[in-house]
Amino acid sequence: MEKFENYLRNQNLSKNTIRSYLTAVRQYHSRYEQVDRSSLRDYKVFLIENYKPQTINLRIRAMNCYLECLKKDRWKLAAVKVQQKPFLENVISEADYLYFKNCLLRDKEEQWYFVVRFLAATGARVSELIQFKAEHIKIGYFDLYSKGGKLRRIYIPAALQKEALIWIKETGRESGFLFTNRHGARISTRGISGQLKKFSARYGLDPSVIYPHSFRHRFAKSFLERYRDLPMLADLMGHESIETTRIYLRKTSTEQCAIINEVVDW
Repeated sequence: MEKFENYLRNQNLSKNTIRSYLTAVRQYHSRYEQVDRSSLRDYKVFLIENYKPQTINLRIRAMNCYLECLKKDRWKLAAVKVQQKPFLENVISEADYLYFKNCLLRDKEEQWYFVVRFLAATGARVSELIQFKAEHIKIGYFDLYSKGGKLRRIYIPAALQKEALIWIKETGRESGFLFTNRHGARISTRGISGQLKKFSARYGLDPSVIYPHSFRHRFAKSFLERYRDLPMLADLMGHESIETTRIYLRKTSTEQCAIINEVVDW
């Protein structure tokens, strides 16, 4: 496991991905002593019988990475097919996003205003958001390196940069991590998720759409509505395949319902 963990770190994977992959391999070894084709097939059956497709494929990716580490690539497992719904779910509407950020600004919840603004205006994942520093605000972007050393640049739009520069100057945050907890340490992803749920209750918003990834979805939807360039969006989102990005061409279930109510008069 130590060798595998070192292998993962050398792949420039995120801490969350490394943790997930190690969990999958530990689960495998808790059930099977050897790494062989028969046990791998049995493990896949076990996953299919007990987990949802997204979780199954995550653990299959983990095992395939483990097999790469062991130089047993020829035994890699095939992913299971995920049946995508014909609509997006649990995406905050543009109206609710505007209402939410305005409420935060009105109540002088400035740090949380910028948490929401950065998620929705940059498309960053919450694990990426907590890595933002004041230095990134000053230059207007944040460079990330993914597996294989591939560069992804997260741009900070000019209007947001201008607001954030004023904020960091007024609050004395002109260096170091941008989003911190009450102890002054970098905030955790769990801390952000928990606080957003509290705000959803305070402002009477549907809690199912007030979570970090919802604002990343909002970024993608709003971008395509204004600039219909799917390949560019895929690059901005850090998607390895443009097929992943195609889901944002779909309407939300609420949008579909509104269109049906307007169009269908027969």
